[in-house]
Amino acid sequence: MNQYDNYHALLARQDAMRLRRQLMAPARQPAAARPHPDSYDGAADQRLITSNLPLVSPSGELIDRLYDAMFEHHPYLRGLFPDSMAFQRAHLEQALRYLIDNLHQPDALAAFCARLGRDHRKLGVRPVHYEVFEASLVEALRGYAGGGWSRELEQAWLRMLRFAVAAMVAGAEQALAEPPYWNGVVTGHRLCGPDLAVVRVRTAEPYPYRAGQYAHLQTPRLPHAWRPHSFACAPRPDGELEFHIRSDGTDDVAEALVAHTGTGDPLRIGPAQGTMTVDGAPDRDVLIVAAGTGWATAKALLEELERGPRPRRTHLFLGAGTLDDLYDTPALAGLEDRCPWLRVVPVIGEGAAGADRSSVAEAVARGGDWSGHLAYVSGPPAMVSATARQLAAMDVPSDRIRHDPVTGAGTVHLDQYPHPGPAPTRAVRHSQGAIRP
Repeated sequence: MNQYDNYHALLARQDAMRLRRQLMAPARQPAAARPHPDSYDGAADQRLITSNLPLVSPSGELIDRLYDAMFEHHPYLRGLFPDSMAFQRAHLEQALRYLIDNLHQPDALAAFCARLGRDHRKLGVRPVHYEVFEASLVEALRGYAGGGWSRELEQAWLRMLRFAVAAMVAGAEQALAEPPYWNGVVTGHRLCGPDLAVVRVRTAEPYPYRAGQYAHLQTPRLPHAWRPHSFACAPRPDGELEFHIRSDGTDDVAEALVAHTGTGDPLRIGPAQGTMTVDGAPDRDVLIVAAGTGWATAKALLEELERGPRPRRTHLFLGAGTLDDLYDTPALAGLEDRCPWLRVVPVIGEGAAGADRSSVAEAVARGGDWSGHLAYVSGPPAMVSATARQLAAMDVPSDRIRHDPVTGAGTVHLDQYPHPGPAPTRAVRHSQGAIRP
């Protein structure tokens, strides 16, 4: 057992003891610290922070300063991070932007941060680490802003961070009864080309999830490095999971899972996340739009719809650069044969290089009136963004457009950011699900 495994084994024992104390004496256990959204004027802090973004913003330089300060003062923490920090730095930058963009709706922000705290258990994060993070952030903010920095602005950033941390700690405490991650074994690995693999995994213990969700995966080849991938199947009686993973040359974890993983290899799987699930509108017809490995989410959703007591009429628009890019045609054909309520519309030739995804959105626009449908969009960010805009223009309400997050950084999987609703003009908008290349 290596040092990393020893650390997580110790944390697991501590969590087990804390859970046992809660179960044995619930009346004497204090409730986990919880944020009080009604007492936090997030909108005021949002105005102050956004008005000073020219002075200091969640930029790459700020994130670099933060980690430099953290590792300088606490060198032991470097061992809890992957060798390459590029993904981590980009993800933290987007998370800080998300906090700023959504301070005006603290209830939704607290719920998001609680889910984030639950997920961070797999990283071995403890409350003391948040204190270290806070001190490092303050040092980074002061160094970045220089002479224009003020105590008022610093306090706004700290209130924002402490509100988020309180919710994260509460979310972690509420999840003590579940594992921080599940150990799995690869039961199947099928290459569908040099850069694409269909990976099947079975966990040692039952793994709870819903079709349309996603999970972070970790290969022992790259300790500490986790990447989100969507489930490509609805829950199965045998408990086997399926993921469709593409390597575009920019993500070392995806490359390891595609090119250097085989049957019998171990994997770790984080808790299921995401709200891109079949619920909320049981009597509505369904529109699913997918491209590339966004087909994974579409496939899982279709399997879930197939099991429903009264299948809903469903249209699937499936985009691919060429016919050869439709890599899972037997599964698609099987769904078409079994599901008379399903109509599949292939959209071929929207750009083999993946740069031009507008033809999928155009095909959806020509396909009919979707204003009464529940819509799901999954795949490359450019396609997701274009299709979501097109559906909104066709009078599909925003709460019935569920889609992968949209970001300008193609290598960043912004997997946890829910739809923010109305936001300031500086907002960076995100949604549910996990971006796949």
